[in-house]
Amino acid sequence: MTGPSDFATSPAPADVVRRQYIASADGDLEALRATLAPDVEWTEMAGFPLAGTYRTPEGVTSAVMERLAEEWDGWAAHDDTYVVDGENVVVLARYTATNKATGKDIDVRVAHHFTVRGGLIVRFEQFVDTAKVREAMED
Repeated sequence: MTGPSDFATSPAPADVVRRQYIASADGDLEALRATLAPDVEWTEMAGFPLAGTYRTPEGVTSAVMERLAEEWDGWAAHDDTYVVDGENVVVLARYTATNKATGKDIDVRVAHHFTVRGGLIVRFEQFVDTAKVREAMED
């Protein structure tokens, strides 16, 4: 485990993933991109409004984070449990937000699988109850 002084630069997979969540929560897309490998593959689950696989740090933030901010107020991923196996980090979390079009809230459980190599996230896969998210988007 790393101490507070070296967390910001630690290449440990769980630390890299945690920095990604902190950057996302702060809306700091530059810091978020700094956690992603140039050839990152970021997959949003089939059935999720932003379903697909995105590549490059800029591609991920423009296609996912920026679009979430356009469509949802207060979108947040609350990470609570980390399971680490070498370069694999599985995070159990929940999403909370309010859909801008409908005013409906979500509070759904989610699992994220990250692969971290050389201090950067090279792969991400989302698992979420997509029906709950879509329900909040329907009038």
